[in-house]
Amino acid sequence: MKPIIRKLWTKVGQRPLARVDPRDEWTDLYECVHPTTGDTEWLILPRVNSDWFNQALATFAEQGGAGPHQRILLVIDGAGWHTCKDLVIPDGIHLEVLPPYSPELQPAERLWRLADAPLVNRCLDTLRDLEDVLEARCRTLLSMQAEIKALTHYRWWSA
Repeated sequence: MKPIIRKLWTKVGQRPLARVDPRDEWTDLYECVHPTTGDTEWLILPRVNSDWFNQALATFAEQGGAGPHQRILLVIDGAGWHTCKDLVIPDGIHLEVLPPYSPELQPAERLWRLADAPLVNRCLDTLRDLEDVLEARCRTLLSMQAEIKALTHYRWWSA
């Protein structure tokens, strides 16, 4: 429930106001993107840790059709829950851990600004309200393949 504050335009002579009520309550958005098509998969889960990441991997593998005849390469950063010893990698999923301090190599990093857009300068009362806003936004993002491809399909990505 930490606020996302960004600059905004106001009339000359007026100060922009944003109500904030920072609280330590969390829900987390997991996301996978196929850079060459702009297709995305989104999950709203209660935490970021190895147990929830294992669930996210299993869900993404199932949704992506990963298995013995369909291989999916997931490019991930080196977060502790991405590389922990109790990680369960589904059949057909291959993880490529990026070098430290290299977010510019991770196509998915460019999507957080899009995902956060409806939350900017807003104060929500409950986690359920936050999840409702995120769910609506994720549904919108599912239909924005062209915009997402433009953000994530680096010229050096292979097809």
